[in-house]
Amino acid sequence: MLVGVRLGGGNRAAVEAHLDELAQLVDTAGGVAVARLVQERVSPDPATFIGRGKVGELAELVRAQCAALVVFDDDLSGAQVRHLEEALPDEVKVMDRAGVILDIFALRARTREAQTQVEMAQLAYHLPRLTRRWSHLSRQAGGIGTRGVGETQLESDRRLIRKRMAILAARLEEIERERSVQRSRREALPSIALVGYTNAGKSTLFERLTGTDTVVEDRLFATLDARVRRVDLGDGLVATVADTVGFIRKLPHHLVASFRSTLAEAADAEICVHLVDASHPEWAEHLRVGEEVLESLGVERGRSMIVLNKVDRLESPSAVRLPDRPALCVSARRGDGVEALRAALRTQVLDLPGIEVLRFALEGGQALQVALSTEVVLARRFSDQGIEIIVRRR
Repeated sequence: MLVGVRLGGGNRAAVEAHLDELAQLVDTAGGVAVARLVQERVSPDPATFIGRGKVGELAELVRAQCAALVVFDDDLSGAQVRHLEEALPDEVKVMDRAGVILDIFALRARTREAQTQVEMAQLAYHLPRLTRRWSHLSRQAGGIGTRGVGETQLESDRRLIRKRMAILAARLEEIERERSVQRSRREALPSIALVGYTNAGKSTLFERLTGTDTVVEDRLFATLDARVRRVDLGDGLVATVADTVGFIRKLPHHLVASFRSTLAEAADAEICVHLVDASHPEWAEHLRVGEEVLESLGVERGRSMIVLNKVDRLESPSAVRLPDRPALCVSARRGDGVEALRAALRTQVLDLPGIEVLRFALEGGQALQVALSTEVVLARRFSDQGIEIIVRRR
């Protein structure tokens, strides 16, 4: 069962769109959305989020649909989860969007870094929700001589979680230092990052540009671990390109914080290819969310190149336009526009600070030898007119 709340007379269509996306998240996590319920309120109910009357209606729908799980599109507190589960049929579990995303992340994590980040995010998520996990233990009101075993267990559990989070934070710092060393080894090469909303087609484009096999699925968060490979931009010019984890609406702040080291590939990249699924009805909203995340990472708009993907699904690519800035149109699946993108990336790389094109006569001479020995050479090309090398000034 999916549950959404329309607060303060908000847009009903937006709530339904969010629930559509939540259904995709549930599908990616291995579930099937059988029904949905939308409540309209001025503000969330502190006890159950949707109000006591709506909880009764939800319970009837759960019984009718034989649902085993109720997923809310908004964050729930530990107390709200406990009250909802007490009011619903036995064995029915209540989760929120963040919990589903965490399940997907745990399912998809492959590398040591991603697994550490997932565990860190899970602990941060469960820490304020521990009260319901120990409901079978006695818990009395505060005061001298009234502390029950349940409260003692809660405090002990919290201390263990905080201790584990400190260990994981230290481990993530170590991993980040290792990644920094890896980045420094390849810093001579121009760096490009593929960023954008989840399921925008980043992995498919990554495969097209690099010629490598990656996980490509028509599901949210198919890619969780950042991958970095070399890409040929033409005329011998090589850069690195990173495929990063996708963005999504309502991503909790503790998840963004946990995955900051993975997103560092985007933050540190000299060029960000912001990929947008042009065939999605909410593509403009996806673009806005992506730009907000990039801004939070410190990525200036001048470093970002907008690319509209999946135009093969559109009747007319001109139907999707950005009035205030240029955008390239591609179909990563079919390959349409990918060579134009490669050429645009080459042009943008040549415009980067410190990148210069040096030209020499065919015989080369001492000037060429000095350039080859003192400069970081990114590419060289021979023609009837002479020798051309692309260098990066130290």
